[in-house]
Amino acid sequence: MREFKFDEIKELRYGENPHQRASLYSYEEMADYEVLFGKELSYDNILNLNEIARILSEFFDVSAVAIMKHMACCGVALGRHIEEAYNKAFDCDPVSAFYGTIGFSKPVDFETAKHINSMGVKVLLAPDFHPKAIELMKDNQSLKLVKLHTPLKDIRKMCMEEIKITPFGVLIQDANDSDLDKDLFKVVTKTKPTTEQIEDAIFAWKVVKHAHTDAALVAKDFATLGIAQSQTNSASAIEAALNFACDGSKNAVLATDGIIYSQDAVYAAVQGRISLIIQPGGSHKDKEIIELADRYNIAMIMTGIRNHKY
Repeated sequence: MREFKFDEIKELRYGENPHQRASLYSYEEMADYEVLFGKELSYDNILNLNEIARILSEFFDVSAVAIMKHMACCGVALGRHIEEAYNKAFDCDPVSAFYGTIGFSKPVDFETAKHINSMGVKVLLAPDFHPKAIELMKDNQSLKLVKLHTPLKDIRKMCMEEIKITPFGVLIQDANDSDLDKDLFKVVTKTKPTTEQIEDAIFAWKVVKHAHTDAALVAKDFATLGIAQSQTNSASAIEAALNFACDGSKNAVLATDGIIYSQDAVYAAVQGRISLIIQPGGSHKDKEIIELADRYNIAMIMTGIRNHKY
C-alpha cells in the first residue's frame, strides 16, 4: 500500500449531521469539476457525487443516468439519448428521486432540464449542460449544478484505495474495480438466455456491485426496475427487489452482489416470473440451485465474482 498525504481544501458547513465537524481535503489525483451555480457542496453531496460518478464510469461510452439518495442508488438506466435514459431511471423510483442527486454520462439537454426543474433535486452532475438548460435552472434556489471536466472513463483510475479509520485500526483496501471475466462468466443451466437477456444481465451486474450488501436488483431493457440493498440475507434482498418491481419483473433479469445459498431465492424468482438470474456462484448448494432453476426454465449465469460492499 502507498503512503497518503492530504492537504485541507476547506472546512465544510458540517458532516452527516449539524453537530459533526467536517473538512474537504485534496490528494494526488482528484476529479476536475466546477459548481456552475448553487450553494457550495456539502459533505453528503460529495459522498453522493462519488457514488454516482463511479456508477456512470461503468457506462461512460453510452447515454446513462444514475439517481442517488442518501448514498443509495434508486434508479439507473441506459437510453438511445440522455432524455430517454433519464425517464427510464426516474421511473424506477420516482418518490426517492425527489431531493436526490442525479448524474448524467452525456450533456443535459433542455427537455430533460424542464422535467428536473419541475421537481426538487439537490445536485446535478454532468460533463456539460446545454446553455438553454442552464438558463432555465439557474434560478432554482435548491439546485447545485456540477460540471465534471474529468472524463468518466478516468474516474475509476482515481479511486484506487478506500480508507476507514476505526478504534481497532485504520483499514485500507483496494477499490472494487472488478470486471466480468470471460473465463469465469458461465451459463450453468440447461435453459439458455437470449442475447438481449445477457446484455441486461451485464448491465444489472455492473449496477448491483455498487449497491450495499446484501443487494439484489431487477432490470429489463437496460433499466433498473427494483433495487434492494443493505439487507441481512440475499433471499430478503431478492424478495424486496421483486416486490418493488412488481409486475415489471416478468421476463426480467435478477442480479445479486453475493452468492445465492438458498432455494428460497430461486422460488422468489419463480414467483416474480424472472427469466434470468446472474450471481457469483460458489456455494456448496450450487448443484441444487441450478437444478431448481432448470425445473422452472430460469436461465442462470455464474460470474465467479463476489461484489460485497459494506
